[in-house]
Amino acid sequence: MALFLVTGGAGFVGSHLVEELVRRRERVRVLDNFSTSKRENIETFLGDVELLEGDVRSYQTVREAVSGVDIILHHGALPSVPRSVKDPLTTNDVNVAGTLNVLDAARDAGVKRLVFASSSSVYGANEEVPKLEEMLPMPISPYAVSKLTGEKYCQVFSQIYDIETVALRYFNVFGPRQDPESGYAAFIPRFIVGIAEGRPLQIFGDGNQSRDFTYVSNVVDANLRAAEVEGVSGEVFNIACGSRFTLNEVVGIIREKLGTEGNVTRGPPAPGDVSHSLADISQARKKLGYEPLVPVEEGLRRTVSWFQKRD
Repeated sequence: MALFLVTGGAGFVGSHLVEELVRRRERVRVLDNFSTSKRENIETFLGDVELLEGDVRSYQTVREAVSGVDIILHHGALPSVPRSVKDPLTTNDVNVAGTLNVLDAARDAGVKRLVFASSSSVYGANEEVPKLEEMLPMPISPYAVSKLTGEKYCQVFSQIYDIETVALRYFNVFGPRQDPESGYAAFIPRFIVGIAEGRPLQIFGDGNQSRDFTYVSNVVDANLRAAEVEGVSGEVFNIACGSRFTLNEVVGIIREKLGTEGNVTRGPPAPGDVSHSLADISQARKKLGYEPLVPVEEGLRRTVSWFQKRD
């Protein structure tokens, strides 16, 4: 039985990966420093996993974490475009130096494969849609630069060392356990909770910017496929639904599911933001056997329901 290491395993996506691996009765080790994640995200699974509390920026900690590991699902990162604009140095330290630590230690430990959580933000100012993996990346935020750099390190390590890597470019992932309270909270959880509570909310720009929103179960499925499929080392894949919704449309669906209008206004565009994002997922379909299992509206229904039950 393989031993999986999930870095950032107490975070939003990481905890869903841990949950599915535990459900499949895999051996699981989690590395997390709980800086942007929550212990409660994995409390239910703590009896079934090995937890190491530590930071990917510590090489010694990472060496301990990768010992005996077969597959790494690397989600230990500092998320958020706005956070990276405010503090590019820390974003680089965690997302670039931390990733290099994990890759280097994984190489020395004989890890078979590493799946790297990248981001659609790497496309940046490239306005062509849909986004194809071979397009020229044009990052417009430090966060996007950090993810593109992580991809390149993965590809180099797969070329010159005996470790397989696969990078997955996530498009606007959402779902249960996503933090709505942080100053850098993602759009969907922030608006679900804010509309439900009648808080003043602001859409940056006119709300007609579009995104390929992706329910978290689809991302989990993509990771486990990327961990197992042969012949894809060094490759990069878009992970999304291959459809797009405007922010206004998503707010409309949330209002409908909650049965309330909330208090939503418009504001100036956010720095580092992109106007439109849509993924071509044909390569993931062809090479990983990936298919989005949960469409956006069903994902929103599940997410709204989870937040309502939480309260």
